[in-house]
Amino acid sequence: MPSDFDWLEFVTAVLVMELTPGPNMAWLAGLSLANGRRAGLMATAGIALGLSANALLAAVGLATLLAAAPRMQSVLHWVGVGFMVWLAWRTWVEGESDTPAAVRAGRDFLAGFLVNLFNPKALIFYVAIIPPFLRGRQARLDEALRLAAVSVTIATAVHLAIVLGAGRAHDLASNPARSRITRRAIALVMLAIAGWLALGTG
Repeated sequence: MPSDFDWLEFVTAVLVMELTPGPNMAWLAGLSLANGRRAGLMATAGIALGLSANALLAAVGLATLLAAAPRMQSVLHWVGVGFMVWLAWRTWVEGESDTPAAVRAGRDFLAGFLVNLFNPKALIFYVAIIPPFLRGRQARLDEALRLAAVSVTIATAVHLAIVLGAGRAHDLASNPARSRITRRAIALVMLAIAGWLALGTG
């Protein structure tokens, strides 16, 4: 990385962006509160993989190509919208005991991955935010990957803090009545995420 690159400025920008309230924060907090720390950790792993995939696309130039192809981008985003609507419906209608723990864990991981893979915020970050820190020049592959690794690490650290904090309160929602209310609250959060993705698609 060149000596004129301002790492502190870059890290600060990423941290401010990740600390800005958004769908990931609300979803992780609600999921960990309702289903416990394991569910939140699986979702966090999926989110990290989705962000990493976006970063890899950006590093090899495919994210820029995707950004220049609005029709393809729109299709991918609507896939994300549809998936979140389906997840919200499943969360609303089924109880925690209706689905095996392994299936729920896989679903939480997949949800985190797909929502962030189709996340316009992540795409915009890698296509529009990182280049100014490179002083207008084209990033080398190793530079792009290093920058992406830093941003994903910061995002994951923030998400882990949310999961660990909300997971402590899981026992408050462990009885059937509270668990049902919390699950339905999560379903509404998922619908809100679907709406957010739909607005990004528009």
